[in-house]
Amino acid sequence: MESSQTPKVVAEAEELPKAIVRRVVKEKLSHCSDTGDISLHKDALLAFSESARIFIHYLSATANDICKESRRQTINADDVLKALEEIEFPEFIKPLKSSLEEFRRKNAGKKAEASKAKEQKKRKTDGESSQPKESSKKKKDGGNNETEEANGNASGRDD
Repeated sequence: MESSQTPKVVAEAEELPKAIVRRVVKEKLSHCSDTGDISLHKDALLAFSESARIFIHYLSATANDICKESRRQTINADDVLKALEEIEFPEFIKPLKSSLEEFRRKNAGKKAEASKAKEQKKRKTDGESSQPKESSKKKKDGGNNETEEANGNASGRDD
């Protein structure tokens, strides 16, 4: 009984989210159409979804082969671009490259901001970790022990 359910579970896991597919298709079709509202039949949505899933599978398998030929385990953007050329979709390469460059620019800005924030947080943490020790001694001893510690006499007595 489990073996009959397993393919169904796998198929569902491989499906693309219908809401996202619907939104992308409607957005793209609205750019091509003069009428504003586009309606999709359930079968058309399924056809778009399956086509996209198969394309993604084919592209990723080809990119994986290119990656393995280079004796690497991680697929990178260049592998995907080469795969697009290999499966004869060169018209996608230019728009994908521009999207990739835009993504990298945005991501570089975010990384710079994140590292800046991390550095500021580290400075703040380092500054606070040394200050509470001094202030806690002052509070504990009423602030009288500070000059005696500087003179090497922490007991508070004049020997």
